[in-house]
Amino acid sequence: MISKDKVTEIFCIADDFCREFENEIDKTALLNSGNTRKRRRKRMMSDAEVITILICFHFNSYRNFKHYYLSCVQVLWKDLFPRTFSYNRFIEVMSRCFVAMTMFLKLALFGKCTGISFVDSTCIPIIHNKRFFSMKVFKDIATRGKSTMGWYIGFKLHLLCNEKGEIINFNLTRANVDDRNENVMNALTDKAFGKLYADKGYISQTLFGRLWDKGVHIVTGLRSNMKQKLMPLYDKIMLRKRSVIESVNDMLKNVAQIVHTRHRSVHNFIMNVLAAMGAYSFFSTKPHINFEYEIPPSNGQLAIWG
Repeated sequence: MISKDKVTEIFCIADDFCREFENEIDKTALLNSGNTRKRRRKRMMSDAEVITILICFHFNSYRNFKHYYLSCVQVLWKDLFPRTFSYNRFIEVMSRCFVAMTMFLKLALFGKCTGISFVDSTCIPIIHNKRFFSMKVFKDIATRGKSTMGWYIGFKLHLLCNEKGEIINFNLTRANVDDRNENVMNALTDKAFGKLYADKGYISQTLFGRLWDKGVHIVTGLRSNMKQKLMPLYDKIMLRKRSVIESVNDMLKNVAQIVHTRHRSVHNFIMNVLAAMGAYSFFSTKPHINFEYEIPPSNGQLAIWG
């Protein structure tokens, strides 16, 4: 179970960010025109407290959020959160922190591009295939898609990470969106540069040319029906280290519990995805590449890749 010291650390970081974020919002907000007065009552729980509670849920301690909130937050952490909403009210106000949570991830928690990046996508099923026609919460939103494990109904999470295992950027799309989609790749590689290593699903001459113009060199393997080509030994070894991003996806699913089928609204589903990635950013151990022992310095040597 997550310690109270870790909870305090997460809250302090979130609270500092939310204070700065609210100050920037107040500076750029439009002035109230007219003589109407707005009521600005102090909230019982701040956005930082809500964000902290959501992130701590994904530290692999509880599987049911209601049980976690009633037995852990309101009982065990009573000294950390002295004033809390009721469970139903907390579920209602979760969505108000969407913008703050997204900016918190983008500006405070995510890593920076180092010139070595890995891209991949993972499926997020939200309902069993047999229940597709009786789906109500995600009706006309979730779609049917196919992964290496078969058909599923839900969404697709596109991730970009560096060699340290830190998430750089993400994009959430419907399940039937192609990994090479122009809008998806433009959003993912907005601040990327250098080498981008991907699997064979990203092979596309158009995609290669578009990323090359942005200063990103995408490196992929070859399909069995493609001709062999010379490739720098460094790139060949780095392609074998794509297990980094595969491990990131595995930790998001099996440790942070980003996938479950108990969502009762679209807003709470999105907050669950954001909170899981936020919790991963606070994990003490992340998959990474040890360059000192695994990858020799590049000397321009070429190797046949086929």
